[in-house]
Amino acid sequence: MANKLSYDVVVVGAGPAGMTAALYAGRAMLKTALLERGQPGGELLNTEIIEDYPGFSRIDGWELAQKFETHAKEFGAEFRMANITSIRRLSDGNFETVADNGELYLSPAVILTAGGTPVKLGIPGEAEYAGKGVSYCAICDGAFFKGHVLAVVGGGDAACEEADFLTRYATKVYLIHRRDEFRASKIIQKRVFENPKIEVIWNTVVDEIHADSAGLVNRLTLHNVLTRERRPLEATGIFIFIGFTPNTGLVKDHVAHDSMGYLKTDDKMQTSIAGLFAAGDVRSQLTRQVTTAVGDATTAAVAAEKYITALRDVGATSLAATA
Repeated sequence: MANKLSYDVVVVGAGPAGMTAALYAGRAMLKTALLERGQPGGELLNTEIIEDYPGFSRIDGWELAQKFETHAKEFGAEFRMANITSIRRLSDGNFETVADNGELYLSPAVILTAGGTPVKLGIPGEAEYAGKGVSYCAICDGAFFKGHVLAVVGGGDAACEEADFLTRYATKVYLIHRRDEFRASKIIQKRVFENPKIEVIWNTVVDEIHADSAGLVNRLTLHNVLTRERRPLEATGIFIFIGFTPNTGLVKDHVAHDSMGYLKTDDKMQTSIAGLFAAGDVRSQLTRQVTTAVGDATTAAVAAEKYITALRDVGATSLAATA
């Protein structure tokens, strides 16, 4: 028989957004469960150094994650290891959040902060040198590559925009695309073609990422998909932008989303389903940074507390009317 656990708020995902939401929910004296299948921290754990979080000119990603976790626990948030498989709104208005071990978490409000996953190339060296020259975020890591020669992989808006952005730091940026034309919008393509620091390499994929004796990226192996030629390319960083998948499939009810699958919210971070809030990388927005995730989560938690309070007031009124 399933083990049913009741909370005021269930937060799914323990990245920066999730831990902030749990902190604020706990601070509001709500019984809060923070569910995460692995170690708390989210993408912070894949970021070696962070230099753009206010108050910390330079801090390790794991260290910032640890500070988030400690702070949330100080306000009573309960961290539970759980691999969530579904979130569903029941007929009584409560949510049922299901873990793969059979545990059911019941709550009047859910804050979804499960983030998303950059699509990987799946080639040798990609996982080994993550954070050592392999990156999926130009805004996060670009400043570490001042004076470097970089490679960007992809052909959509994100790849072209980030290649252009990286020329602020790099002496040269190779933009590698497996086809002979970009999918990016024409105005973004125009910026790429007019930027003297960018060289486009068409009809080519990256077969392997290599590193020096210190474990830092120093070379790529390229493969032309038409000629089958393989050749080396010297580059000290590779930024991969071939797609990003938000973890929104957990919600089993229909919920409004944009063309990329990101959840649409109102100014309270509430989705089209009453009581379901979203924060961080699952939400449709302009940029995805630690700072924006934290801001989203603050709003979501405060709004969730007001939502729950309103439900309780309605319930109390109903009881008084029948007394």
